[in-house]
Amino acid sequence: MIRNVLKKIYESSSFGYFAVLPFYKFINFIKYDIKSDKHIINERYKKNFGVDINFNDPQTLNEKISWLKLYDRSPLHTLCSDKYAVRNYVKEKIGAQYLVPLFFKSENYKDIIPENIPDIPSIIKTNHDSGGGIFVTDKNKINYPKIQLELRRRMGLNYYQRSKEWQYKNIAPCIIVEKLLQDKNGEIPMDYKLHCFNGIVRMISVDINRGSDNHKRNWYNTRWKREPYKWSSPKGNGKFTDPADYDVPKPDTLEDMIKMSEVLAKPFDYVRIDWYDVDSQLFFGEITYYHDGGNKPILPPEWDLKLGSQLILSDKNA
Repeated sequence: MIRNVLKKIYESSSFGYFAVLPFYKFINFIKYDIKSDKHIINERYKKNFGVDINFNDPQTLNEKISWLKLYDRSPLHTLCSDKYAVRNYVKEKIGAQYLVPLFFKSENYKDIIPENIPDIPSIIKTNHDSGGGIFVTDKNKINYPKIQLELRRRMGLNYYQRSKEWQYKNIAPCIIVEKLLQDKNGEIPMDYKLHCFNGIVRMISVDINRGSDNHKRNWYNTRWKREPYKWSSPKGNGKFTDPADYDVPKPDTLEDMIKMSEVLAKPFDYVRIDWYDVDSQLFFGEITYYHDGGNKPILPPEWDLKLGSQLILSDKNA
């Protein structure tokens, strides 16, 4: 109750923002900064799996992802987690043709005004967190003061503090405005997430009806055959992103998607490369290092161990 009241005050005005900010910082310090990263990562894992992480000899895929979160940290992780800076990495490795068109970039939330928003559908997002963006289908029908307040809130967050995903710690926050990807029917395209083990695509997850009460997630191998497990995420409606009882057609761009993912994934032990297929044109989405933070069960459980055995932690992380 008190938290909701503080949140409302915090987001309502400049006065509320600066009045409540010290309390938020203190609460976050108590919750996230007193304990070590290792303690919090293990605490969250134990809450979901009922056992401690075997940091000395991780075996399951979720254990290894949790281990990497703590021990595999490099400037390249930071660069590729920055939604703005990663564009240069993608351009250098596979070419600018895979990038979503960028319209605007700023470090100041007050710059989000009609003059800086294109006349075509776009998405406004920050570069330094793991949240979604703000869809703009008509720039003349949005509440700019409200959006500015939301962006100010996001700009003040350091996603590392809560997630303990180190790659977010040193990203300099900014706001970017990109083209909103839509297919020929005006629909948001499905996103394909290619999970790479040691630079090779191992499996592909496809999110269906994302943002709806019927959000599903199918799992395929590189030959577009169903995988025999599920790795679901909880949604706000109490449901999970379980597989659908129907298949998604194999995308025309699958071969290119796999090839380009393996180029981008080469430096990393485990990484997820996300893509959008828009009427058979391929666009890069983002690079994610720790699917669901390594905290969501793979079912049946034996597949967590089987997949874990296929991911080799390289000598650089020993």
